[in-house]
Amino acid sequence: MATDYIQMTVDVSKQTAVLRKDITETMSGFSAMAGAACKANALDAKTKEYIALGMAVALRCEPCIAFHAKALVKLGVTRAEYEEVLGVAVYMGGGPSLMYSAHAMEAFDQFSAK
Repeated sequence: MATDYIQMTVDVSKQTAVLRKDITETMSGFSAMAGAACKANALDAKTKEYIALGMAVALRCEPCIAFHAKALVKLGVTRAEYEEVLGVAVYMGGGPSLMYSAHAMEAFDQFSAK
């Protein structure tokens, strides 16, 4: 695949930095919500990232896939664990989720090789 997921996270981060400056209240609210949602409580951080990856695949958001793949690699997820998450996403989302799962595997491979 030709997509550079590592560069995608860099590029999107640059643009969200502009939004943080230009729409401060909105972005602060989003960041607070993200922090609260991702905080380990009854579910650990890895489980919450698995959910986010599955949703990113189902919603067909490549930048989301990139960021959640990066986070999962950083959390030490194994390839087998990652693939099982994608299997559930395919089960729930059918063919379109299968296509985006292929993108998610490429993102995993790129971040794992880094």
